[in-house]
Amino acid sequence: MRSYLEFEKPVADLEGKVQELKILAEGGEAVNVEDEIARLQEKAEQALRDIYSRLTPWQKTLVARHPDRPHSLDYIKTLITDFTPLAGDRKFSEDCAIIAGFGRFRGQSIAILGQEKGNDTESRLKHNFGMARPEGYRKAVRIMELANRFNIPVVSFVDTAGAYPGIGAEERGQAEAIARSTDMCLGLGVPNISIIIGEGGSGGAIAIATTNQVVMLEHSIYSVISPEAGASILWRDSTRAQDAATNMKITAQDLSSFGVIDEIIKEPIGGAHRAKEIVIDRAGSAIEATLSKLGGQSADDLKKQRREKFLRIGRELG
Repeated sequence: MRSYLEFEKPVADLEGKVQELKILAEGGEAVNVEDEIARLQEKAEQALRDIYSRLTPWQKTLVARHPDRPHSLDYIKTLITDFTPLAGDRKFSEDCAIIAGFGRFRGQSIAILGQEKGNDTESRLKHNFGMARPEGYRKAVRIMELANRFNIPVVSFVDTAGAYPGIGAEERGQAEAIARSTDMCLGLGVPNISIIIGEGGSGGAIAIATTNQVVMLEHSIYSVISPEAGASILWRDSTRAQDAATNMKITAQDLSSFGVIDEIIKEPIGGAHRAKEIVIDRAGSAIEATLSKLGGQSADDLKKQRREKFLRIGRELG
C-alpha cells in the first residue's frame, strides 16, 4: 500500500476513490465506471503535478525522508554487477550503516560506498538508520585506499541524517574518522562522484561526498545540520523546523545556484519513490557521463580540480 505524506492528502483522496471504483468494477457491483476512473486518475495526476511543482523546502525534506524512496542498496543492485562487499575497518568492527565494496558499472570496475538506511524495522536497526559510526568511515577510507592503489574510480551514494552521535562513537574518535575520510576523498588520484539520493546530513555526508562531481536528486536535501536541530539551536524551538529548512538553503535548487553541487537529477512527478526504476536509471546515466568526462584526466589534475572546487565554495560563500 502506498504511503502518502501529509501535503499529498488531495492526491491520496482521489487515488483512494479510484481504488474503490476498481474494486467495485472487479466485483461486478458497478458498470460503466471506466470513464469515471479515467477522470479521477487524470485529476489525481494533475493534483500531483501541481503539488510537486511548488514544494517548499520543508516539503522537500519530507520527500527526501520518504520511507519508500530508493536506498543505496537499490541503486547498487540495479546498476552494479559482480558487486563484492567488503566488511570491517581492520581496527574495531563492521559498520552496516555504510555499504562498501567493488563491482562493475556498465563494464567498468568501480569502488562503491553507500549509506544505507534500511526499509523495515529489522533492516533499519541493522543499518542504524544510515548513521555511521567511526568504523564505518574508517572502512570507507580502507576502500578508497584500495581504489586509489589500483586506479579504480569511486562512486558514493549519500543518504544519512548525519553521523551517529552516540557516546561510544565519540569515544572511538568520530570527528577524527570523518576528517580522515574527507581528507582521503580530497587526496584521491582517481575520479570520484557522489550522488545525494535522500538526506545529505552534515559531516556524515561530507565524509564521502567531497568529490570531483557532487550530484543531487531533485527532491533531496544537503545541509550542515537537520532542520529540527537547526531550529533548536537558532530559536530553541524544534517546532520551527520549517523556518529553518527555508533559511538554511538545503534544497538541490538552492545549492546548485550557489555552486555547491554540480548537477541535479530530475525526479519523476511525485518523487523518486513513485518510479524507482526511472530515477535509478537517470542516476546511472549521470555516473556514466561523469566517469567519461573525468576518465582521461591525470591524478594531479583530478586532485587540483577537486581542491579548487571546494576552495572556491569556501571563498565565495564563507
